[in-house]
Amino acid sequence: MQQFKAFLCLCFIVVSSLQAQQPSKLTSSEIYTELQRLNFLGNVLYVAAHPDDENTRMIAYLANEVKANTTYLSLTRGDGGQNLIGPELKELLGVLRTQELLAARAIDGGHQRFSRAVDFGFSKHPDETLTIWDKKEVLSDVVLAIRQLRPDVIINRFDHRTPGSTHGHHTASAMLSFEAFDLAGDAQNYPNQLQTVSTWQPKRLFFNTSWWFYGSRENFEAADKTNLISMDIGVFYPELGMSNNEIASLARSQHLCQGFGQMGTRGSETDYVEFLKGDKPNSQTDIFEGINTTWSRLADGEAIGVLLNKVEKDFNFKDPSIHLPDLLAAYHLLKNSKDEFWKAKKLPLLENIILAAAGLYIEADTAMGAASPGEDITVEIEAVNRSNTNIRLNSVSLNNNAANKKVNKVLEDNQKETFDIKFSIPNNTDYTSPYWLLEKGELGMYKVSSPTLIGLPETPAAYQATFNFSIEGKEFTVTRDVVHHFNKPEKGELYSPFVILPPVTTSVVEDVILFATTDAKNVAVNVRAGKDNVSGNLSLKVPQGWMVNGEQSFSLSKKGEVQTLNFLVTPPINTSEGSIQPIASINGQKYNLSLVEIEYDHIPKQSVLLPSEAKVARLNIKKAGENIGYIVGAGDKVPESLSQIGYNVTFLTVESLQPEHLQHLDGVVLGIRAYNVLDALEYKQSILLDYVKNGGTMIVQYNTANRWKSQFENIAPYPLTISRDRVTDEYAKVELLAKNHPILNKPNKIEATDFDGWIQERGLYFPNQWSQEFTPILSMADQGEEATKGSLLVAPYGKGHYIYTGLSFFRELPAGVPGAYKLFANMLSLGKSDNANDNGRKGK
Repeated sequence: MQQFKAFLCLCFIVVSSLQAQQPSKLTSSEIYTELQRLNFLGNVLYVAAHPDDENTRMIAYLANEVKANTTYLSLTRGDGGQNLIGPELKELLGVLRTQELLAARAIDGGHQRFSRAVDFGFSKHPDETLTIWDKKEVLSDVVLAIRQLRPDVIINRFDHRTPGSTHGHHTASAMLSFEAFDLAGDAQNYPNQLQTVSTWQPKRLFFNTSWWFYGSRENFEAADKTNLISMDIGVFYPELGMSNNEIASLARSQHLCQGFGQMGTRGSETDYVEFLKGDKPNSQTDIFEGINTTWSRLADGEAIGVLLNKVEKDFNFKDPSIHLPDLLAAYHLLKNSKDEFWKAKKLPLLENIILAAAGLYIEADTAMGAASPGEDITVEIEAVNRSNTNIRLNSVSLNNNAANKKVNKVLEDNQKETFDIKFSIPNNTDYTSPYWLLEKGELGMYKVSSPTLIGLPETPAAYQATFNFSIEGKEFTVTRDVVHHFNKPEKGELYSPFVILPPVTTSVVEDVILFATTDAKNVAVNVRAGKDNVSGNLSLKVPQGWMVNGEQSFSLSKKGEVQTLNFLVTPPINTSEGSIQPIASINGQKYNLSLVEIEYDHIPKQSVLLPSEAKVARLNIKKAGENIGYIVGAGDKVPESLSQIGYNVTFLTVESLQPEHLQHLDGVVLGIRAYNVLDALEYKQSILLDYVKNGGTMIVQYNTANRWKSQFENIAPYPLTISRDRVTDEYAKVELLAKNHPILNKPNKIEATDFDGWIQERGLYFPNQWSQEFTPILSMADQGEEATKGSLLVAPYGKGHYIYTGLSFFRELPAGVPGAYKLFANMLSLGKSDNANDNGRKGK
């Protein structure tokens, strides 16, 4: 029994998270669709590696046409990718992509789940992937998902039989799923899980294949399809007013940080799954053939099915409230069912249907979006009965009676009732932050100490309100997250999560602070109040050998107020690297967390707490030139990094770019994927190349092959072909090809050791063909592959220099990698006077 109680909690959390923050308001057609889903007792687990790997058309089809409970298991949160809409990378990008997946599932009708695996970047082979991931632990997470979700059918997005043909994470996801299919049903495997779940043997396993996996449509047409099941995923849903593929496109379009916005499509379209193992179905179109998906699946489910199938058959679209007697009767039967798994799975769905059929709107919100332990808050309860049903609100309680309100009020038809619940947040309340970031993990794995959290898409809500009703004399209880409900004149009515945060957070203004000399620098630290009237002292912990001028006091009167304090930090004489950590002290209590807020219109606001720290380094970096122009592409922190070594960076707007804007610049740098995302570059290319011809230096950072925003004949002054070549091993040996080239010698001598300490990768999307005007500077290769020479190419053009680089400076510079700074300074110094120096002054 205990194992199902744990699963009941998990299931409710997942369902709650998918309702976003705004209370659901279902139309009659949507109520009917939910009824159909309620009456289908079949589960599907769809498995892949990353956000965006999922086939949203298949998920939408299974959730909306088949009506199956469909969950997407993404082994990673997409932490290793790029971001087209903002600066978030690494763990913050994982938070953003997690929410984009939840937004997609809220549209296509699926659910979401993860493992603890980290997306560490592109991997060329599953052997590498499963070496960096802890295979045993990731496999454990897949087995746990199967045991908790009990899928009848598992569908892999990728083929486990083709290692090396695609991203190593992709193939690894299929291999782990294939193995877990058998392990989940055996009590000898991961027996510690059986304290909270039971073993489960799925019925069958499929691979979601298509012509793409066969190399061409012609090959697929000629292939033997006796092992395939086909589905028309282009079906139209009259009750929703959309085709399946229109829904899928809307879901796919939530992946905005990857630039995956799509137009909806209509018309018949066939998708296929290939049977891999288990009980092979006889049907060529039904993956659930032979599986009981009715209420008779429960030992005590027949009576429930009679009631709910009758409601579905006779559904009154004009007045769904007439079905409340049957719905409430089914609710009480299900609530008393001995089948704890299906009770946990179906009860939240039935609760939502009852609320919608009764026209009952409920909400628990606060006027503040965040509070701190010990702070007093008020939760406003709103309840409106928009029907002539006899409904009484008996009471409302918060978090297992941490606070409660006896109401005992009849809710009259369409008369809003509001009540306040006031209470103090206990001092021992945990802060709200993504649970997988609470502890320091490893390169390939997040560390999650609480077994009940593993796999959840997000951290459970800080507070929940439980509403206790009597509907037509029948007891009815439902729980909702406490949210922050507010209005912005420019956006209207908005919702965001209500979170618990520290009374004070700190952040160093610069993520990386470089010292080119022994001169002291002011280091700015922001102190932010998490509640009113916060005061204390702030100190700065520095590495051994560094010095800082004591501690400073702060005083903040209003929540959200920020005060900036400056510390004078002196580096050692010799080269040194380390981190500095601000520590705030209030009445003897120390706080050392930084708050990062992620806000986009397509996801709920995210509050992320991370250790407050910044990297500091005493480096001897020389440079020539002072003034740099930067054209932002998909977004990166390279400009801020260049400022750290003394460059004056001016941001250039492509649309208004004119030759006179470039005349005073010592170099122009294009941000990552600029040619992929900026339409206007097509029309301003000649201005940029004329700048180079007249003596300027132009640096183009990586662009994605075959994803040009405009139809460029060439992004360079000479022929250059971008490929998908990349070196994913950040430890890969780097050979200096053009040892005498100025870019490796002036003003900084570049050695092979300057490529030590790089993170995640060497680089990506290297050119594989170029004209003789280009000089390849470096050679590198992943293990077992031929060396590629296109990571850094330099060509003279007129009086200036054009540089194309696929090296991942956008990762290395914000991470404070010394060798990356030295090489980038050399690129910007190319063609300048030899009289460069190490203190940021322009050579004469």
